[in-house]
Amino acid sequence: MKVLLARGLIVALLAASAQITSAQPATMPDFADLVERTAPAVVNIRTAARPSSSPQGQGGPQMPDLDENDPFYDFFHRLFPQPGPGQRQNPLPRSPRGEREIPRGVGSGFLISSDGYLLTNHHVVEGADEITVTLPDKREFKGKLVGSDPRTDVALVKIDAGGAELPILKLGDPAKLRVGEWVIAIGSPFNLENTVTAGIVSAKSRETGELLPFIQTDAAVNPGNSGGPLINIRGEVVGINSQIFTFSGGYAGISFAIPIDEAQKIAKLLRTQGKVVRGRIGVLIGEVTREVADAIGLSKAAGAAVSSVETDGPADKAGVQPGDVIIKYDGKSVESSADLRRMVAATAPGTKVATSVWRNGAPHDLQVTVGEMPQEPSRLGVHGPGSGKAPEGHPDALGLVVSDPTAAQLKELHIDGAVQVETAEGAAGTARLSAGDLILSVNNVRVKNAKQFKELVGKLDLAKPVALLVRRGDQSQWVILHAGDN
Repeated sequence: MKVLLARGLIVALLAASAQITSAQPATMPDFADLVERTAPAVVNIRTAARPSSSPQGQGGPQMPDLDENDPFYDFFHRLFPQPGPGQRQNPLPRSPRGEREIPRGVGSGFLISSDGYLLTNHHVVEGADEITVTLPDKREFKGKLVGSDPRTDVALVKIDAGGAELPILKLGDPAKLRVGEWVIAIGSPFNLENTVTAGIVSAKSRETGELLPFIQTDAAVNPGNSGGPLINIRGEVVGINSQIFTFSGGYAGISFAIPIDEAQKIAKLLRTQGKVVRGRIGVLIGEVTREVADAIGLSKAAGAAVSSVETDGPADKAGVQPGDVIIKYDGKSVESSADLRRMVAATAPGTKVATSVWRNGAPHDLQVTVGEMPQEPSRLGVHGPGSGKAPEGHPDALGLVVSDPTAAQLKELHIDGAVQVETAEGAAGTARLSAGDLILSVNNVRVKNAKQFKELVGKLDLAKPVALLVRRGDQSQWVILHAGDN
């Protein structure tokens, strides 16, 4: 009996030991082999511009603006020698024709095909007259810009190696990335060529207001890393290092990379068409908050809130109005304004798309014929604030004094009815309404004139939030007032 107990105890101890061993954390990865395989395909990119008639005196890479007490001051001071008395920093080299070529900056890139195509950022090559590509083995080539897309910050460059062998990087699948996974960044921060930094994937599909979602990482990325690859532990490129979050201009612990699958799509279009053609419907949009959703009767805080509709644009012709919330596009639910922006951009111009908007507490189905997005974003004009009339009457329960806009104003703004704010205090002042704002609706009820607006306000339950659709200039948005708190 004792023997059996002893054997059982030994078995139990061995099992426990196996569990403890399996639970021990994995050792840190050794990146040396990974860097050895991938670094040869990562290039340094220098750009230069021919000067205009009035030289700007722009220099190349310069010493970061550091305090003399900074521990890195001496290092960078040696790396970027300062000019002596009477000398100019970064003297401008002269071309064989006697013209000065002004260095514009330094960035990174990486080769994706054996015939010399490489990817980098648009902002690395923007405005460059000459592109010089240097490989880690010191081979140097003149680069030709095939095309670039400022909206996604992707550029495609071609070099001619004359049949010589070129190293390339394998492209991976960002969808398979996991938060917490190890990654490395290779590039030329501060013109320090072939610099390797490591970190983890901090977040995926990070929204920053751009056309594409980003991969967020804590791998150190600094000026000069732009355009370089973000590489997973298997040696595959998963992103193009593009942006940093910083207050100083240097690394602050958060970096963003363009997912390589999205960059591939852009590169293919640049290679075949020389540009990227996108759809547009002519609206300015924003997010729908929980408070707005509750106030206008939406079951959840989703969709894209329309703040402005371009006159005679695709959405205007289809009947979309400021204050609408676009909840479906081409049969797919719209979860956020970023969702809609990408759906529309991916639609071929000329396509007729079924679109559903939330208006006055109910869905409305429309057909929008998608237009073509211009290469550069347009700017909307802004109407001047205020009517110039002296305020009349006492503030209402919302803290507002309003008046009727003129018929000419309504016609110019393409609206049937509204009231114009003359003064705003109390709840309206707290919500930052101001003279000149137009109120288009109250809790999903369209405003016709000042008399009707007064009646609507008189019937409100002020213990509940009040949703006003407010137009300021060419933009409209939902504003929530808490009159019961005042």
